Amino acid sequence: MEKERVSYFWKRTERGGKVKRIIIILLSTGMMLLLAGLMVYFIIKHDTLRWGIAAGGIVLSALPLGLLFLKHNRINTPSIIGWYIFVICSICLGSIAGFYGRFSWWDTSVHFYKGIFTACIGVTLYKILVPEAARRGMSRLIPALFALGLAIAGSVLWEMYEFLGDVIASHTMQRGGNTDTMVDLLAGFFGGVLIAIYTGFRKQNV
Repeated sequence: MEKERVSYFWKRTERGGKVKRIIIILLSTGMMLLLAGLMVYFIIKHDTLRWGIAAGGIVLSALPLGLLFLKHNRINTPSIIGWYIFVICSICLGSIAGFYGRFSWWDTSVHFYKGIFTACIGVTLYKILVPEAARRGMSRLIPALFALGLAIAGSVLWEMYEFLGDVIASHTMQRGGNTDTMVDLLAGFFGGVLIAIYTGFRKQNV
């Protein structure tokens, strides 16, 4: 009976792994082709800023392909899909379609989502890196603080990226100056707090 349960578990895991690989390949390929087409279009239009953004989006869309080379990819499917949602909202809609300039709330919303997303990745990494036996004896604050810490780190790194982008090329990513930076950091922080609170209450299932 035990052997049958183990066999069923591994068959289910293998099927899940195949589905996950298909999702990564389809979404990465689709996003890269879309952004490559936009890059060519903006090159023809001599729009230096937007073809550069599209090129960066191609790189971001290709990153999940690296998971295909892992023997056991334990990043869950919702997290993978969440990454592409971030690329679409930030690169495609925010920068290329101009939502950042058209809608004052768009930038803050994307940063809030990013805080939620990176905190969720933190929970996933906690489950991967900490053995189940060790997790049972830990305080519920540990996974919550780990998730929040990753959300804050992600927000800080993104603001560094925006700052360097303005210094090197665009001069448009931090048009609000210090206020823009602090609002973005607060949005990412509160997104992380939301997941940290949820993780703390749901610790027994983490």
